[in-house]
Amino acid sequence: MKKDEAERAIRILCHDWRRETGQSEVPALDLHFNAFWAWMKDRHFQYTDFRATAGAAYMAEIWFDQEFGLTWTR
Repeated sequence: MKKDEAERAIRILCHDWRRETGQSEVPALDLHFNAFWAWMKDRHFQYTDFRATAGAAYMAEIWFDQEFGLTWTR
């Protein structure tokens, strides 16, 4: 899997995860990346395995934070 392919998919899947897990009304600050990553590994494993200097999970967490406006918490 190429990093840019994974990024496109993960950004979309962030919102799919939120809907599928019934968290649409949950404030973004209360969303947890670890729960999202576990969901990804369970359902969309192919997007969790790509090369990144900092590691796939770290990059995915950055994208997750960007999608939900949480980069200020870093």
